[in-house]
Amino acid sequence: MSDPGDAEPSAPESPGVGGKPPPKGRFRRRLLIFTPVALLLAGFLAIWLLWAGPGPSSEPTTIIVAEGASVARVADQLADAGVIRGGAGSFRLFARILGSRDPIQMGEFVIPPGASPARILDLLQHGRPVVRAVVIPEGLPSVLVRERLLRTPHLTGDIAVPEEGSVLPGGYTYRRGESRAAVLARMQTAMRTELARLWAARRPGTAVSSPREAIILASIVEKETGKAAERRRVAGVYSNRLRQNMPLQADPTVIYPVTQGRPLGRRILRSELQARNGYNTYAMRGLPVGPIANPGREAIAAVLDPEPTSFLYFVADGTGGHVFANTLAEHEANVERWRAFRRARGEIT
Repeated sequence: MSDPGDAEPSAPESPGVGGKPPPKGRFRRRLLIFTPVALLLAGFLAIWLLWAGPGPSSEPTTIIVAEGASVARVADQLADAGVIRGGAGSFRLFARILGSRDPIQMGEFVIPPGASPARILDLLQHGRPVVRAVVIPEGLPSVLVRERLLRTPHLTGDIAVPEEGSVLPGGYTYRRGESRAAVLARMQTAMRTELARLWAARRPGTAVSSPREAIILASIVEKETGKAAERRRVAGVYSNRLRQNMPLQADPTVIYPVTQGRPLGRRILRSELQARNGYNTYAMRGLPVGPIANPGREAIAAVLDPEPTSFLYFVADGTGGHVFANTLAEHEANVERWRAFRRARGEIT
């Protein structure tokens, strides 16, 4: 008999075909690690889709942001407009956690199709609002400046007729919802600034003695010629007449008290040429009591640096310009040629 102490240890129970059994503990540990990671990735993906993913809108959408509007208020507008997913609450939450702390701008914004909430917030904080413009032509009287501002869309509030000559013609931008008073204030500030600049650069010995006189004479020059090349020459003629104490005899000064600068629509009456009202330069010497329009910067510059000339008269030449003369006899001959031209066209008999 063999000694039991000499017997070999018994072999472990065979697992059968396939080798060792799967490590169940290790699998469970990996599963416990993988599941939170997967959930975290899924959460990040959901956040990305809600915040940085494409939005639901398929066409441009206009949003009007009021002055001082909060992110919460804008979130409601965006949800109502259908340009964000998840509702206003999600936008507010993600904007607070992931967005910039910069304030929302006021104005009109166009949200592009499919814009993400992240892009929308950036646009409202840092983008350029829709900018509109109103143009004031050179020589427009103040009654028509007011009418133009009242007709300008998306401005708010009423304004009185501005002081004549206080508005600098040109193009002015504005935002939707801005007040007409604010836009008018910019126009008047521009005139004060430009007049001060041009007055400081005036030629010594000009015929006007103050910025206000410069505006008055410039308004006459503006209304008397539509040709830019003639402004300094027309200004030179009127400067010569002022120095010689001659009546300016400018037709637009006759019309202004009658229409406040609107088109007359007929020939000037003899009674209007004789009227004494502070504006009619046929019935008085020197400058009118005030401007008759809002002159542009080129007309003001022409008055402050007129063309050196000996001309004292001018009359229309039928082409939009004028023919100039030194003497009354020359001028009367030019006037007769102008009348013949008009008779040939059937304008007068």
